[in-house]
Order: sequence, then C-alpha cells, then structure tokens
Amino acid sequence: MRKIRVLVVDDSMFMRRMISDLLSQDAAIEVVGTARNGQEGLEKARALKPDVITLDVEMPVMDGVTMLQKLMQEQPTPVLMLSSLTTEGAEITLKCLELGAVDFITKPSGSISLDIYKISSQIIEKVKAAAQARVAATSVPTQATAVVSPARAVIARRGGDAPLVVIGASTGGPRALSVVMSSLPADLEAKILLIQHMPEGFTRSLAERLDRNSPFIVREAQGDEVLEPGVAFLAQGGKHLKVERGSRLVLTQDPPVHGVRPAVDVALLSIAQNYPGKVVVAILTGMGSDGAAGVRALYAKGAYTIAEDESTCVVFGMPRAAIQTGCVKRVVPLDQVAQAITEGVKELCSSSRAA
Repeated sequence: MRKIRVLVVDDSMFMRRMISDLLSQDAAIEVVGTARNGQEGLEKARALKPDVITLDVEMPVMDGVTMLQKLMQEQPTPVLMLSSLTTEGAEITLKCLELGAVDFITKPSGSISLDIYKISSQIIEKVKAAAQARVAATSVPTQATAVVSPARAVIARRGGDAPLVVIGASTGGPRALSVVMSSLPADLEAKILLIQHMPEGFTRSLAERLDRNSPFIVREAQGDEVLEPGVAFLAQGGKHLKVERGSRLVLTQDPPVHGVRPAVDVALLSIAQNYPGKVVVAILTGMGSDGAAGVRALYAKGAYTIAEDESTCVVFGMPRAAIQTGCVKRVVPLDQVAQAITEGVKELCSSSRAA
C-alpha cells in the first residue's frame, strides 16, 4: 500500500522533529521533508508534491497564512494547520480554513509544545483524513455577500411555529457553513441550529465570523436559550447541544459520540424526542457517519432532509452515511444547499397551513 507522503512546515526545529517522529510511528505515513518557513515550504511542496502538509502559522520570511494562499492558487494540497488556543490563534485558524486548509490541530501548550506527544493519535488520525480530502484551486470561496440590515433582529418573522433548520458539519464545515449562511434569504421564516465538530475555544470566533456575513443573527450557544426565528445558535465547542422541551437549549459534558463533542446525532436525536415542530436537516461535508442516526429518526417524523453532494464535499463521509440510510430527500452541491433549505422551509410551512 502506498504511504501518505507528508511535508512538515514549522520554524521550530524541535517541533519539526517531534511532529516528524510522531507521524513516522505510523506505518501508513512517510515524512518526505521538512521546512523552516513558508517560502521554503512552497519550494519543497513544488519539488516533493506531498499528499498532506502540516503547517505552522507564525514563521519568519513567510508566514503560514501567506504560504497557504499561494499554495492553494498554485498547487492545491490538503493542509493541516497547527493552531494555538488563544483568541487570536482561533481567528487566524478560521481564516486558514476559509482559505482552503482542510482541518487544524490545537497545540496543547503554545507555539513550542513540549507535550505534543499527548495528541499524537489525533495528529495521525487527522493526517490520514486530510489525505482523503478534496481540495480545489481557489483561495476564498465564491459566495453571496449577505446584505444585513442593522435592524435585522426585529425583522417580522413567523413566530414560534417557524420550522427549525439544523445544519451539521465536520471536516470542511466552517467554509461550507459560511457559504450556506451567507446565502440564506433575510426573510426566511426559520429558527436555526448549527453543529460543527470543533474543540473548545474556537466556536465563539466562528459564530462571530458567520454573524458578520449572514442575514441571521449567529450566536454561540451558552445553554438555557430558547430557539427563536431569525437567530442561529452554534453548538459550543467541546460540549454536546441538546434541545429540551419548550425549545430550550442545553449544553452537556456527556461522553463524546462518534469520537466527537459536539455530535450532530446528539442534537438531532434530542430534537426527534423533544421538539414537536417542523424540522429541516442538512448534513454537510465531514468525516465519519455522525448525523445519519438523527436523519433517520427525524425523517420518520416528517423532517425535510438534505445532504451535500459528493462533488463539493471536502470529505464525503457524513453526507454519504446520511444518504445510505435512504432517508435523505435532496442531495445538492454546496452552492444549492441554501436554496434547498429555503424550499424545505416553504414546503413545511405550506403543509402546516394546509393542515
């Protein structure tokens, strides 16, 4: 079997050595080169044509963000960012995901993490996932710019009986969510929940970025909120999100499901059990099968179900698993997901009025 060829780019000699040693422990991975900065990283990427690149952000000569931009224009390659847990680090990481990085790894203790070995299994798993990813020769995704009114919070909406839209995503999700949320119409009569696989410390920044480009108010869920039309709540990183009776949001530290927290299935199954209203579900790009069980349960209760088409997925795992349940009504490319959601909401509203 052909090994996954990896290029490690980091300005710290210690980190280059540690990451290389950790990856080399896996028989399926071969570290074919290392680089000290973004300029050297680009040169070695051109020469070595690796399957995956691990990329630090802060480096001399050329930083990781600049290298990523140039790489995605010249030679699209799956990139795994190394991120710090700071607020600034989260912002830069999310920018890199928008620019085309597949995923990121959080350094346990700063730019030079002496305890990087603690996350060795995570690094290996994410490198293997990145090797399967589809990356496109684009810098920033083409998307509609939301025209957001300063008074959007008081736009007349349907009220408590507005359908609930739930969007779940994993690898490639932040970029996909940005495309979908910026494309939804401002007058859509819906409440929204967003579940993105992401560790603690990153979802607040993601919510703020989505909020700036969406006609909906986007907030990181804190727990005890009540679903409301015109507002999208993003599941908090590192915690499961459930919907209890009365449309109340609850955060829990229950064990990970499918190896992740928040898990899409946890949210969807709680909705199937506790939410009496109409539901639209969209499963976007992501590794694994999270969301499939929830799609099956909600479809049985009349939900309008959507999955992203393989042609636009970074990783066609979660959508494939949902489709394989036989409970997905629409399969559409990413640029048509917002339209499919809108049509689903209108169809459910029409059926409610007819009833």
